[in-house]
Amino acid sequence: MSSFLAGLRLIKAGWVFAREGVVAAMPREGLSGPALTAHKIATKMSRRRAGRLNNVERMNNAITRLGPSYAKLGQFLATRPDIIGLDLAVDLATLQDQMKQFPTAQSIARLEDSLGAKWDTFFTQIEEPVAAASIAQVHPAYVRMPDGSEKKVAVKVIRPGVRQRFQKDLDTFFMFANLQEKYFPATRRLRPTAIAQTLAQSTRIEMDLRLEAAALSEIAENTKDDTDFRVPKVDWVRTGRNVLTMEWVDGIKMSDTAALMKAGHDLNILAVNVIQSFLRHAMRDGFFHADMHPGNLFVDAKGDIVAVDMGIAGRIGMKERRFLAEILFGFIQRDYRRVAEVHFEAGYVPPHHDIDAFAQAIRAVGEPIHDQPAETISMGNLLTLLFDVTEIFDMQTRPELLLLQKTMVVVEGNARMLDPQFNMWKAAEPVVGDWVRQNLGPAAVVNDARNGIKAGLRLMKAMPELANRTEQLAHEVGAMAENGMKLDPATVKAIGKAEAKESRWGRRALWVIALSALYIAWTLT
Repeated sequence: MSSFLAGLRLIKAGWVFAREGVVAAMPREGLSGPALTAHKIATKMSRRRAGRLNNVERMNNAITRLGPSYAKLGQFLATRPDIIGLDLAVDLATLQDQMKQFPTAQSIARLEDSLGAKWDTFFTQIEEPVAAASIAQVHPAYVRMPDGSEKKVAVKVIRPGVRQRFQKDLDTFFMFANLQEKYFPATRRLRPTAIAQTLAQSTRIEMDLRLEAAALSEIAENTKDDTDFRVPKVDWVRTGRNVLTMEWVDGIKMSDTAALMKAGHDLNILAVNVIQSFLRHAMRDGFFHADMHPGNLFVDAKGDIVAVDMGIAGRIGMKERRFLAEILFGFIQRDYRRVAEVHFEAGYVPPHHDIDAFAQAIRAVGEPIHDQPAETISMGNLLTLLFDVTEIFDMQTRPELLLLQKTMVVVEGNARMLDPQFNMWKAAEPVVGDWVRQNLGPAAVVNDARNGIKAGLRLMKAMPELANRTEQLAHEVGAMAENGMKLDPATVKAIGKAEAKESRWGRRALWVIALSALYIAWTLT
């Protein structure tokens, strides 16, 4: 029954996205067969007025009809320009996640349930909400300080019923992903089921506000010695699964350039600060705010950038940071052979490909940028072109790099909004250059040696246990050779379930096709 309902919800979503012109706005390049036919049909089904709207307006109309789960889906797809195209991804990244506010009484009930006491135990006053998104809304509130004074805070409260609604819609997303992998083999490289799983995990994390508080705390610790950037301080006493209390931010939104200039802020300095802050977080710390659209960035009276809403964060390891630094420097130095080698060394391109042919393809990306003025070259667009080329050489989708790329595009957009003549390379060089000297120069040799010694010591400590496991494995292999391999009942049962599931998906696909015709006919009556 749940699969049947998920199928109906999938049909409804497809119909709404087609009617509002969202499907028509997606790139058609590379589609063929049924996928191309479906795109053409969806384009013809779009409302006439949809053609006069931009991508964000079309998506807003669809989300209004479908509900908060799809607002979060739009935000998530903004992290996947490989699927929907860079232009639409950037549009979705700036999509204002604005939903209808729910009553303050419901916020107070959820707050009390999460904190385990009456609201006035923690607050002296809770005001009406000032912002409402798909997952939560924010209230101004006041707390009593030890000296008797009151301090203003921001209280973020999870939307009632949102977890149940998301779970139902996630079933629909998984059904779509499975059907896509089964009937459109060309899309398997994009791993739609893995993407659905990542979305499910992402929303589970985002719906526990303690985890957002932890992200704020981590980035605050990472940036405590930085100038010109900070995040709100978390009030852990007044924070729980459904409520997050933090410092109230008095500032001007970065998108309001007129107000920034009126307040006396230097927009050119702010443009440099926003880029350098992001690069420091990504390359130095390996942890960055991945939703840095202008609505989430404020400028306080001192000129510091204050970032809010850490529901979406990105994390990259040392391998990815070295990869990013080397390819950026390789392009700057026109060392395309080295850029190609880095891809092979990282294991991102399968080894059966010819490295010289790959270097030639990289040259096709790099050479055009050297004929442009520095202020017109975008790091984000450069990475987009690079990923387009690597697709030809079977480079698998790297979600962590794509999230970094999307965020870089959005942050560059913020900088150029503040300063149209912004030189990305000049602003980035102090941060990227310092990281390269520390991690790819002589200092890196010392660090790698130190890490190697530590790894060797850990291996020596683990040797007795490894020896015991090896001996046990030898006995088990010998017993298997003598008596044959036996499957335990749980394994046999799992195999049976897998075969039954494969058969069910075929039947479900037929039901979805039949029901889609019935649903569209019923909608049009």
